[in-house]
Amino acid sequence: MNKQSAINTRYLTLITLTATLGGFLFGFDTAVISGAIPFVKSQYHMNALMEGWFVSSALLGCIAGVFVSGWLGNVLGRKKVMLLSAILFAISAAGCTFTPDATWLIIFRLIGGTGIGAASVICPMYIAELAPASLRGKMVTFYQLAITVGILAAYFSNSLIQSGADSQAISTGWLHLMFNSEVWRGMFAVGIIPAVLFLLMSVFIPESPRWLALRAQFNKAQRILARISGNEEADREMKEITTSLNESKNNQGARFNGSLKKALFIGILLAALSQFSGINAIIYYGPSILEHAGLQLGQALGGQVTIGIVNTLFTFVAIYIIDRYGRKPLLLWGIGGAVVSLLTTALLFALNIVNGWVVLLPIVIFIACFAFSFGPVTWVIINEIFPTAVRSNAIAVSTMSLWIANWLVGQFFPLCLQYAGAAVSFLGFAVFSMFAFWISWKKLPETSGKTLEEISTLMLSKD
Repeated sequence: MNKQSAINTRYLTLITLTATLGGFLFGFDTAVISGAIPFVKSQYHMNALMEGWFVSSALLGCIAGVFVSGWLGNVLGRKKVMLLSAILFAISAAGCTFTPDATWLIIFRLIGGTGIGAASVICPMYIAELAPASLRGKMVTFYQLAITVGILAAYFSNSLIQSGADSQAISTGWLHLMFNSEVWRGMFAVGIIPAVLFLLMSVFIPESPRWLALRAQFNKAQRILARISGNEEADREMKEITTSLNESKNNQGARFNGSLKKALFIGILLAALSQFSGINAIIYYGPSILEHAGLQLGQALGGQVTIGIVNTLFTFVAIYIIDRYGRKPLLLWGIGGAVVSLLTTALLFALNIVNGWVVLLPIVIFIACFAFSFGPVTWVIINEIFPTAVRSNAIAVSTMSLWIANWLVGQFFPLCLQYAGAAVSFLGFAVFSMFAFWISWKKLPETSGKTLEEISTLMLSKD
């Protein structure tokens, strides 16, 4: 029987949709703050320090969530951590909606951030551990797509709520408060819907068969694999999983040599460099960059919407080709295009050729290159290259490097823009991207079409 024909696509669709809801909430929660900031700041008379806490509290929660997610993923299992993340998302969205004051608002943002951090580790790992080798790249890339869709959904829902704020159709009660007089509450309230949906759907998905095998629950693992790919493929995978686990037990002392040392080098650096490419500087500060280029605020915001749409559309390119052409070619072509785009942007700013939309074009090309390569492929790679016995903790370490790099860019890019200028800032992003190109070219093996256990063996090979 053809392996592809034996795959239970309906079951895989349920699994993928559920896990990618964690990515959607990741994107939504990250972006919804952009619309709420001016209203919250005005209502609670926040000074700069308090405003900073309000914005960065979720990121602090993210770091906490990533820190505990590896351990929780091993102890409780992948499914239970996803359920926990969904509960934290729901508590955060409801709490921010009905908060009595600014202090509680920040506390609920911290709670939501913890859910984001845990989901950013567990959800793509869960997909990778259940996906057939032939579809794993596509399925994990759906997680990145869900993040971009969540960002767009937050932008559009914020805009709709804000545009309807002058309507007096609801004159009293909490609905009036959320959608007329204090619209920022309505912006957060929208997040309750996907959070509850994530929670309900997580109840019906299976536990990761690789976690079950790690806990010596081999019969349960076998049944889940058989339901996904058929009995013949499940038998083959179970043999590989048990062999890999036995090798890990017999080689505990070599964990930080050989495969794990090489895999951690790739995972940590690739995750961090994906952020040092400047992607979130553009996502967070796009209007400021475009105003630097001479656009009016309204035009700059329009340019930001364009960036968001391109980011989403080109993620579909990765979904279509990642399993067909492989991870490495996508990274090399995408990062190469990103380097050229960043150098072009830096040159335009250096030569002061920034009339209107001229500088927007290379920025949009950079976003397109990032969206089909660096963004989604990084998530795929860091969820493939670690052996089952240490996967949860190792992915948490790699994801932590991504969040720390994200924080560094978000914190210091405005200073770079102010004191060094846009040209130097984009040149710096180009240099980091060149380093990422070198790592992808020289250090990264091709993992497309291989089982996770085959990849673990491949990572043992000498360079």
